[in-house]
Amino acid sequence: MKPDWGIRGANKRPHRQAPSSMAGSPKSLPQRLGNPVIGIIGSGDFSRSLAIRLVASGFSVVVGSRNPKRIPKGLFPDGVELRSQREAVDSAERVIFAAIYPEHYSTLVGLRDGLAGKVLVDVSNATRLDDGELSNAEQLAELFPQSRVVKGFNVISAWALQTGAHDGSRQVLICSDCSDSKATVVQLTRRLGFSPVDLGGLVASRDIEKAPLHLFPSWEGATLVTFLLFLFFYGYNVVKHVLLPYLAHGEHNFYQLPLETVNQTLPAVALILLGLVYLPGLVAAVLQLARGTKYKRFPSWLDRWMCRRKELGLMSFLCAGVHAVYSMCLTLRRAAGYRLLNAAYRQVKAGVENSWEEQQVWRSDLYLSCGILGLGVLTLLALTSLPSVGNALNWREFTFMQSGLGYAALTLSIMHTLFFGWDFAFFPEAYRYYLPPVYLLALILPCVVLVGRVLLALPCLALRLAKIRRGWESSRHRPSHSQGNNIMSAF
Repeated sequence: MKPDWGIRGANKRPHRQAPSSMAGSPKSLPQRLGNPVIGIIGSGDFSRSLAIRLVASGFSVVVGSRNPKRIPKGLFPDGVELRSQREAVDSAERVIFAAIYPEHYSTLVGLRDGLAGKVLVDVSNATRLDDGELSNAEQLAELFPQSRVVKGFNVISAWALQTGAHDGSRQVLICSDCSDSKATVVQLTRRLGFSPVDLGGLVASRDIEKAPLHLFPSWEGATLVTFLLFLFFYGYNVVKHVLLPYLAHGEHNFYQLPLETVNQTLPAVALILLGLVYLPGLVAAVLQLARGTKYKRFPSWLDRWMCRRKELGLMSFLCAGVHAVYSMCLTLRRAAGYRLLNAAYRQVKAGVENSWEEQQVWRSDLYLSCGILGLGVLTLLALTSLPSVGNALNWREFTFMQSGLGYAALTLSIMHTLFFGWDFAFFPEAYRYYLPPVYLLALILPCVVLVGRVLLALPCLALRLAKIRRGWESSRHRPSHSQGNNIMSAF
């Protein structure tokens, strides 16, 4: 009968014993402590963190090292047995973690007999993203065919092992060709406080090992779109306000490049990104209305776009927040002081005693107020996108926050831009060198999205769309009466 290695015994509180009492034979460790014994081959940082988590969860741990005498005292917690690799393998009841680098797997060949029939958990990661090669876990399975190799715990950092899963969602990706061994590791993962995710056979270890090598894979599209938009609008502003004035009139406006040009670019990027967050939802609604059913899949590009709305929204929030900081710093510049002095000198020279303009006062207060409110709502949207906040909301609350308040943020941002532009768009001076103001270009997409949302709110469209999303289909998607009779007669 196989020993009950694991979970029922782990619920018992471990007995406290002095470090000196651990010096007995490793064979007696399970009997002395009365807890399941987990073996770890390797004595590095990950091994130490794993041992800390196992001991805290009620397991007895024996760590195998090539030279246990070289391990400093106090490096591992009390209750951890430091032994040679052979003794650690013999002491472990069923589960052994291979916490060494893959290039050292061949040094364990001498332990093949002791590892036979035991669950060998590989925690290594890939070193490159090349395809077509066997994973580290598959190579380990070839070296130890009598062992039950399971891939897992490689996506968990040493810090997460020490602190536990209490500070956020900690998923452990697991795969193996042996279902019993995989179930054992799944049970162990839950006992440690993590969330196991079964990905199937050991062939899935190729993707699991490469997972830590990817740098924000879900952010690649949003980052690229943000960069391209920033590059376009920054270049547009440079050409219109710096390069062409220099070539045509010899004006030296290059001082605007570090701050003023960047500040003109950021709100345009933020506004378009916010429009891109809600545009795919409108496209999806139009497709459902045109098709008369919700049971046809969207195009793959639209699916990918809708899955990246969160990242696009957060990039929009980043650009808007940085724009707010830049705007507050505009008056701190030396150039702003010179401009103020020059304006005061011209006013005195012209004999103007009162330069108050009621229209401009209203304009500035309105566009600042809309901008502050829009940034505040956008901040609230960014907070609700956090899993810890979003998980506390029910579906209706989350939909209201992301859709209702999202369109409110978009509306306030458009109003902020319109009040900023005021009636300047109707003056020929705004189209210097036949180039329109940048804020007009930035308003096109958000205004299209807002108008589209208003049209979809019309009762004739909103009611039909609601019916489709509740399962109703148009007549062209329903079988006719004769087709139904033919289908029934076939049975």
